[in-house]
Amino acid sequence: MRTKSLDKNIINVITLGCSKNVYDSEILMGQLKANKMKVVHEKKGNIVVINTCGFINNAKEESVNTILDYVNRKKNGEIDKVYVTGCLSERYKSDLYNEIPDVDQYFGTTDMPNLLKELGADYKHELVGDRIATTPKNYAYLKISEGCDRTCSFCAIPLMRGKHRSRSIDEILLEAEKLANKGVKELILIAQDLTFYGLDLYKKRNLSDLLRALVKVEGIEWIRLHYAFPSGFPIDILDVIKKEKKICNYIDIPLQHISDKILKSMRRGSNKEKINALISKIRTKVPGIAIRTTLIVGYPGETDSDFNLLKDWIKEIKFDRLGCFTYSHEEDTHAYSLIDDVPEEIKRNRANEIMKIQSEISWELNKNKIGKEFNVIIDRKSGNYYLGRTEFDSPDVDNEVLIDARNTYLKIGEYVNAKIIDASDFDLYAEVVQ
Repeated sequence: MRTKSLDKNIINVITLGCSKNVYDSEILMGQLKANKMKVVHEKKGNIVVINTCGFINNAKEESVNTILDYVNRKKNGEIDKVYVTGCLSERYKSDLYNEIPDVDQYFGTTDMPNLLKELGADYKHELVGDRIATTPKNYAYLKISEGCDRTCSFCAIPLMRGKHRSRSIDEILLEAEKLANKGVKELILIAQDLTFYGLDLYKKRNLSDLLRALVKVEGIEWIRLHYAFPSGFPIDILDVIKKEKKICNYIDIPLQHISDKILKSMRRGSNKEKINALISKIRTKVPGIAIRTTLIVGYPGETDSDFNLLKDWIKEIKFDRLGCFTYSHEEDTHAYSLIDDVPEEIKRNRANEIMKIQSEISWELNKNKIGKEFNVIIDRKSGNYYLGRTEFDSPDVDNEVLIDARNTYLKIGEYVNAKIIDASDFDLYAEVVQ
């Protein structure tokens, strides 16, 4: 017997993938709310919108499994409608229609007006920056551009997100002000590539001007930079980071590898010498800055020698933060023409080796923080601990600061001065300094 959903005319938005998808879901929900529609995020509703990721194999598998799960719920009468949007849908729309036809409709990454129309809503252009936050109230992602003009051999993002398109400084400022008025204190700037910002609108790399404008927004205390491409890196932003106290001493630069042979095949536009020179310049100009990077292991043609070079380099550079992915052989990319010749088991073993090295580096760096005091933002409470971050840590991916909550009361979203009393490889333990 079919049991019809009791949660009528409630749109439940499911978000998969990266921070760009989080941002897109928040914009979608803001539009729906402005149209007087009931909308929730990953709760219960009879209409489901799944914002998918199509980046690498694991992400694609999670997206497909989520779609199948909600289609099954629809068949069982638990929900009424299932819509799919986002990167997976953009990239594989025709395949998805054939393989999972019970989805009511598929939409791509630029189809929000059409999706809204299908849901019975109108796209309101005047709602710049009006979004429903899914992150803790103290921080928000702020997308400054869309798409990417890079031609990295392994990456399918340009296929899903299109060409690079900057938002105007005025538009970004308006959104930042709206977020600040809602209590947001930390802006995390995101894009496929921050360093490209402004080239299309202002005919120059204009990230430094944007930063100088954003620091003037009242209520914003931290501004964090994510995804800065190393090739063509705008050195002038380092002076801004050093001068402006609101800009966190933190930068995310996805370097991917250090073997010149692999970097050339990846079409990264750089080499070991240039990368080392950039890291040195960043650390010289902004002493104490935390550098986060991501790496890919198991790329076609990666030999033991290439991998050992990468390991030795990580030990030498000692990145503050590091993530590692195994290579995913993506159709319609340049690298897809290469032979995916590194077995999956070896890819996983190499990734584990990299993260073991990083764990030891992080442990050493964290031990050196014991006894020192930091300004910490409190993100949430879990069990007996408040969980917060320093300016050197981004949410979800980096270290957390744990403060015992049994004898201390702290407000979520507030800053506190905290002294580090203990450390592990990826966490710090602290007590509040009065």
